[in-house]
Amino acid sequence: MSLKKIALVIFLTTCLIAPAFAQRDTVSLNTIITKTAKFISSFPIEKVYLHLDKPYYAAGDTIWFKAYVTLDKHQPSSLSNIVYVDIANQDSLVKILKLPVVNGVAHGNIILSPDAYKQGNYHLRAYTAWMRNFDSDYFYNKNIAIGNTIQANVNTNISFNTTAVAGKPKVSAAISYKQPGEVLSNKKVNWSISNANGDELSKGKGTTDQNGILTVVLNENANTSLKNAILTTSIELGNRKESLNKFPLNSAIAERDVQFFPEGGELTLGVRSKVAFKAVNTNGLGINIKGIITDNTGAVVANLESQHLGMGVFAILPEDGKTYKANITFPDGVSTTYDMPRIKPAGITLAVYNNDPENLNIKLSANDPYFKANQGKMYYIVAQSGGAIYFAAQTALQTPSYSAPIPKSKFPTGIVQLTLFSERGIALSERIVFIKRNDMLNLSLTADRKTYAIRQKVKLLVSAKNNALPVEGEFSVSVIDESKVPFDENAETTIMTNLLLTSDIKGYIEKPNYYFISKNADVDANLDILMLTQGYRRISYRNILTGKFPQIYLYPEQQGLEIAGMLRNNTGMPISKGNLRLQIPGKNLYAETMTDMTGNFKFPKLNFPDSSQVIISARNNPLSKNLMISVNGDSYQPATKNINALDEVANIDSSFKTLLTNSKRQYENLHILKEVVIKSTSLVKRPTHNDYGSLSTLPMMADQELRRERFKDCGNLFQCLPSMLLGVSVEENNLYFTKNVSNPNRLPMQVFVNGSPVDFSYLGSINGASVENVEIFKSDGFSNINKNYQTDGIVSIITKKVEKSKITFAQLQEMLPKGNLLTYNAQGYSIPREFYSPKYDPLKQGAFGGDLRSTIYWSPKVKTDKTGITSFDFFTSDGKGNYRATIEGMDADGNLGRYILHYTVK
Repeated sequence: MSLKKIALVIFLTTCLIAPAFAQRDTVSLNTIITKTAKFISSFPIEKVYLHLDKPYYAAGDTIWFKAYVTLDKHQPSSLSNIVYVDIANQDSLVKILKLPVVNGVAHGNIILSPDAYKQGNYHLRAYTAWMRNFDSDYFYNKNIAIGNTIQANVNTNISFNTTAVAGKPKVSAAISYKQPGEVLSNKKVNWSISNANGDELSKGKGTTDQNGILTVVLNENANTSLKNAILTTSIELGNRKESLNKFPLNSAIAERDVQFFPEGGELTLGVRSKVAFKAVNTNGLGINIKGIITDNTGAVVANLESQHLGMGVFAILPEDGKTYKANITFPDGVSTTYDMPRIKPAGITLAVYNNDPENLNIKLSANDPYFKANQGKMYYIVAQSGGAIYFAAQTALQTPSYSAPIPKSKFPTGIVQLTLFSERGIALSERIVFIKRNDMLNLSLTADRKTYAIRQKVKLLVSAKNNALPVEGEFSVSVIDESKVPFDENAETTIMTNLLLTSDIKGYIEKPNYYFISKNADVDANLDILMLTQGYRRISYRNILTGKFPQIYLYPEQQGLEIAGMLRNNTGMPISKGNLRLQIPGKNLYAETMTDMTGNFKFPKLNFPDSSQVIISARNNPLSKNLMISVNGDSYQPATKNINALDEVANIDSSFKTLLTNSKRQYENLHILKEVVIKSTSLVKRPTHNDYGSLSTLPMMADQELRRERFKDCGNLFQCLPSMLLGVSVEENNLYFTKNVSNPNRLPMQVFVNGSPVDFSYLGSINGASVENVEIFKSDGFSNINKNYQTDGIVSIITKKVEKSKITFAQLQEMLPKGNLLTYNAQGYSIPREFYSPKYDPLKQGAFGGDLRSTIYWSPKVKTDKTGITSFDFFTSDGKGNYRATIEGMDADGNLGRYILHYTVK
């Protein structure tokens, strides 16, 4: 929103406020308004949402997605023309995609190769370069559970139990092992517990009982910490061992907890206030409770009972000389006592009532000491949403309590932050509310039939309207076989839950879609309780008013792909006004540029696919043989903590049994092993660090070794390698052991390629297919490498040897590196695949039962024209049951829409 528009909105809202508010403006209020408007115009809020084809996956699937990039009022962003999508396993990135954004949207896919994606929980993110300047919690963040039946055919389930032994908690895990139609009883199992760094904490052996269950005591060693620990098991099946899932143990040691959140921030003596609470179970999810609030005399002053997912609210009037406790009873009958939050002896609070469909009713309440000290002083109310101020007003403190309505029509749908300021601009109390205006797009799908047969053509009609008027819009459609992918719709991530709710709130929100789709009469009241229990700090007035602005180190990528660097001579001096030519042979792309006065050059507005060979030449310069070209490497966003870790699925085998069973059938249909005759075998020596004199004094055995098979699908070693290294993290373009990340004096690991030391960024020029072997050493043995290079740990990378052949002297001269000619593989745009949607001929039906797809149809390119109408068609698969078609998207004005159509295949 422009500054002029903001000023107009503020003028209107100030004039239309209730009569008790003064209609004259002040310098202090103007300062708050002006500085906030300047802040949001200088640091606009960009968001990214991904519409996925389904909520969870099996190895061998493809994640199909469409990215929606928005700015103010969710309008398509004109700020960034590139969006990044990455997926991480624990702390390491597995895949990074770079996609072009056109009119605020982009689309792509991630192929879940069974070799690269082991069974487990993954962290999917989406963001722009501009968003990286701010808190990563506001990226698109989603937990993706991926099952893998291709490499494992044993189903497991784990549960935890805690008992007291000699006054100390004894934590154990019960793991069940099954195969289809068979309980794996009396089987030997090896288990181990390792920490986040990959260090083994304890290990043991056991035998499953008659029910296929193995019990493991997790904290038998008193020094064993289960925080962030992983339990790994392998079971013996005949003559082989089968590696099974890794089970995170955080929930094994977690305790139940109850937190209290006074409205406005604090309890004030003598002021009756609402107090929200949130109770969580050992798994971190909400648990319903009951209880009473008592004072220090034992008198009951309030009753409490959770209303939704462990959350609830009660009112309390703190009295002088009294303290308060909450006596809580959990569903299993266990009772616990908690202290209530501290009470301010003097203060003023802001309360907001959101149960009126037309107005927000606000109330200012000051206790007697505060009122006497501040009577007649000016106070300001400022309400903003998405950084834009929609309401601002002031009043003098003439009475201890004052109430006034604010029309909800002033605000857009979404989160509104209301802040009470003193006349000095100090934020005294704050409250967030959620406004529902029922102003979403009227979006719908209509099928040409109510039921269909297998392999029958389905035609769906799309209609998009806003206030009964047809609109042009950008949409994406997913159709899934619900019998294969059952899911709790309340827990879904949607365009509404993300852009309107979770992208503006810090912290985890359980089952966010409940607040948008539930028909429960209490849903709006429960949403208001959620607002009381969540934090909101995207806009910090303290920082705005003190001029403490975010540090900007990445600017919006508005000109597409860019290659930049520096031109120097052989003495290292930069060359000004040097001529450079760029060539990308695979795209027949040519460009020219000139260096600036400091030798820097830039090739903007490029468009080329990922891993393209780029050639940059400086030969068209005087004394070009003495010139050297260097290119700035890509800056990657390191893996971050998964803020939705509470969505992680511990028992993927049992939770997603139908999808995984179907996935195994698909794989078996496509991969039928043929008889192989082995005529001869020969032992081939595998290259190791011992082949290089500089590394020969390292320990004989590496702490971790990765064979070339792991890298066959890796296009860029810089991206792929960190995700494969155990207990290693990436920070500031260096590799560190994870255990040292919090150490301010930590040292990076040293990378060697074929025995030669290189920077970690150098790996961006190595294709994974060229890797023969990778070894990781925690200790440098007798080599003194760590001392000599001031490092901690060694990574040795050995590439495949090129077959030797005789060459001429002229060929040798051509092969020698030339500083004035640079050739390397650059990360360009990821090329999305097209979703394959088969077309069946009813007159030429093939063998039935072979089409086992769970995602039946996906299209990221559904657009309505001025009539608001479009249509598309596809064929059902061989699966019978319930199908679900989901359409999401937005129009050019940022109005959001979502619709779900269910139909049946018989």
